[in-house]
Amino acid sequence: MKKIQVKGMLMAGLLFLAGHVIGQDVAGKWKTIDDESGKQKSIVQLWISGNQLYGKVLETWDDDGVTPTDKLCDKCTGALKDKRVHGMVIVNGLTKSDKIWKGKKGILDPKNGKFYDVKIWLEDTNTLTVRGSIGPIGRKQMWYRVKE
Repeated sequence: MKKIQVKGMLMAGLLFLAGHVIGQDVAGKWKTIDDESGKQKSIVQLWISGNQLYGKVLETWDDDGVTPTDKLCDKCTGALKDKRVHGMVIVNGLTKSDKIWKGKKGILDPKNGKFYDVKIWLEDTNTLTVRGSIGPIGRKQMWYRVKE
């Protein structure tokens, strides 16, 4: 009888944890890490509005990953040319399909001023995978939830 109770409690615990991870969403603050240097780049606030995902830069650091910076998007074009990266919306109107948020030209890399097709999904409650691409060629970054 005790084996059944223990198994039942373990199963309930696993279902609770699985439900907790699945129930989490990408909305919140995320620390971005440069996929080349491994150093922190920024804090991005993601939010959902009208079933679409958006994100803006709240903080940025210099290439050393330590010194706060207030860079301009000098490689951007059009209306974003020479605008402050701090406060800039870099994730635009992604839609959710299953557990993946995606969009054509849905994310901006302020470092090079280019827009990329993007897919975003949760690895776990505190880790977000962001994959930007042009056609089949792309790169992936891990973003980490900022505890508030």
